Amino acid sequence: MLSLPPAVRVFCCTNPADMRLSFDRLAHMADALVRRDPLSGHLFLFRNKSGDKIKILYWDRDGYAIWYKRLEEGTFRFPTLRSDEVEIETWQLAALLGGIDFSSARRRRRFDGLPEAGK
Repeated sequence: MLSLPPAVRVFCCTNPADMRLSFDRLAHMADALVRRDPLSGHLFLFRNKSGDKIKILYWDRDGYAIWYKRLEEGTFRFPTLRSDEVEIETWQLAALLGGIDFSSARRRRRFDGLPEAGK
């Protein structure tokens, strides 16, 4: 299971990225397309056009780091994002890396607020 500090956020670049790109070009894409500071310590997720490769860029105290994964079979099934939406939750990243298909998965209803007084 993926374990990240609660303050870490995950941002997706919705446009396919060239997987030959490295630190500086991916950081520029994070700034230009996702409109978030790549030096923030958050994770920036990029995928290629065919969906079988992903890179995660993040700032690690004194420099950029990249985590890269290539699937031998199949593709990463990203959750459906609206055009203006770029953030996913850490559990969604863990599910994506674990091979969960979001088109067939659904999130069950959880807490809906405190009950009204007197009921």
